[in-house]
Amino acid sequence: MTHNPALKVVVIGGGIFGVSTAVHLARLGVETTIVNDGPLANGASSRSLAWLNSARKRSAAYHKLRMQGLDRYRKLAAGNDYGAWLRFDGGLTWDADNASNQIAEIFRHEQAIGYETRLLAPGDIAAVTPGVDARAVSSQGAIFNAGEGWVDLPSLIGLLLKEFRERGGCLITDAGRADVILANGRVSGVKTTSGQVVEAAAVVVATGSAVPGMAAKVGKRIGDGTTRALLVLTKPLQHPLRAVLNTPRVAIRPTPNGAFALDSAWSEDEVIVRDDGAYEAKPSTIAGLLDEASKVLEGNPTLALESYHTGPKPIPSDGEPVIGQLTGIPGYHVVFSHSGATLGLVAGELLAGEIVNGTPNSLLEPFRPGRFDS
Repeated sequence: MTHNPALKVVVIGGGIFGVSTAVHLARLGVETTIVNDGPLANGASSRSLAWLNSARKRSAAYHKLRMQGLDRYRKLAAGNDYGAWLRFDGGLTWDADNASNQIAEIFRHEQAIGYETRLLAPGDIAAVTPGVDARAVSSQGAIFNAGEGWVDLPSLIGLLLKEFRERGGCLITDAGRADVILANGRVSGVKTTSGQVVEAAAVVVATGSAVPGMAAKVGKRIGDGTTRALLVLTKPLQHPLRAVLNTPRVAIRPTPNGAFALDSAWSEDEVIVRDDGAYEAKPSTIAGLLDEASKVLEGNPTLALESYHTGPKPIPSDGEPVIGQLTGIPGYHVVFSHSGATLGLVAGELLAGEIVNGTPNSLLEPFRPGRFDS
């Protein structure tokens, strides 16, 4: 373990990126403080489908990083009893039965890059992964990716936070908005809304959709494609589905208590952002999403609403993660990405290593915030 008693780091943000980075810093012997504006996991981590995958098409560098992310979860699961909230039961995806259907093309692509993949006819799905109504699957078939899974992010954050505290980490919650303090062009600490100042040689800004705005305060642009999120949680029910489903009208994953988590692009588009900045989901949207989920599940069960979560969904404008130090501002690091669940562990590990060792990690080079400087 590296030990650097002179280095103090503040992490702003109590979601998966912030807590993961903080615990990896603590493992390296760094005095680390987490500052959050409310309870932990109160932002994007609370409304993420948390599907662990590197499915479909993306840049080679992004695929490589996501595969490392999946590897970190498998290592976490090995020999530990986390099966209630961390599962690798596969993912099943199909497209709409129209000209936009890319299933055959995606299957060939995944084969070519060595991603574990199977193309299944509707009638073959039940023998591979149970719980799906084959009548809902388009005639082009579905792709089953056996190495995929899901994680319950609040449970993971709780596990990491326990270790963080055991390693002497400091936690400041309900602190309101926190701003990075600069002195002579470099980071000197953080100041909260209440006026509390925490001195630090480095700061990690992991505030989800707020990252681009915070970077703008110090004159740096991060391309922002943030949109709206809606995650619906059903009441628990007995059902055989274990895989994550990604279908044209709804995505579904199991939850630790035997319920389902649901989201979709169309339902997110219907989320209302009020003048006061609050997010609101119409009852008709929630009912529609529950209905769409029922249609693809074996037995078409009646799904009852338990709760739902709305808010911003952090997405960089080019779809690729943004991880690392802001150009020209020593000590100011950011992490901003749509794929918080899949990258949560590996991004925290690699960023913490860079901060402590001062050596850039080649896996992160394509994702620097400096790509938006021009």
